[in-house]
Amino acid sequence: MTTVLIADDQPLQRLGFRMLLESQDDMSVLGEAANGSEAVRMTAELHPDVVLMDVRMPGLDGIEATRRITAAGDRTRVLILTTFDLDEYAYAGLRAGASGFLVKDAQPEELLSGVRAVATGDAVVAPSLTRRLLDAYVHHLPPKSPTDDQQPSALDPRLSPLTDREREILTVVGRGWTNTEIATRLHLAESTVKTHVGRILAKTGSRDRIQAVILAYDTGLVNPS
Repeated sequence: MTTVLIADDQPLQRLGFRMLLESQDDMSVLGEAANGSEAVRMTAELHPDVVLMDVRMPGLDGIEATRRITAAGDRTRVLILTTFDLDEYAYAGLRAGASGFLVKDAQPEELLSGVRAVATGDAVVAPSLTRRLLDAYVHHLPPKSPTDDQQPSALDPRLSPLTDREREILTVVGRGWTNTEIATRLHLAESTVKTHVGRILAKTGSRDRIQAVILAYDTGLVNPS
């Protein structure tokens, strides 16, 4: 059973989400929060698997609430939902530690599959945003210094626990390859790729695949095309 906390300042929106989620045999809604502060407090009390987090709420917004929830180190994952299909929200939310981002006009099936994916540790980003998000993300990175041309990723301590193969796989994960594509192109079994990805997440302290992509850009393993 996947447990969910709904955080949205619109009562009718919360009701709609609750009805959809509770129509599923494998989902249970633990509670509803009307603002970010309530979401943080209720997450600490209820420990849901997933928080459905609105971005624009009075007081503490969804981005800061996400940052506080993920910083607490609990197993709870955040799926951000917003009416506004804007890259700034996707960037800020994922940077704050969210495991997914969908717009509210997504189909019910997309929302349900997103909740399930996030609950199991996968990352979810609205397909229309994926490429734009990565393109926009690199513009937020600090400028390189002249010494950065000397393989900056090799100098980053966050990558030191990785084997050469794990660093190779992190690089292509950062480029957006799926597990199937990695397995095919690197001539590995897909189960082996999943094992490598799991070890990469554990060794680097990345919550999920999205955070691993951000790490790949941060450390210079992946550069903007």
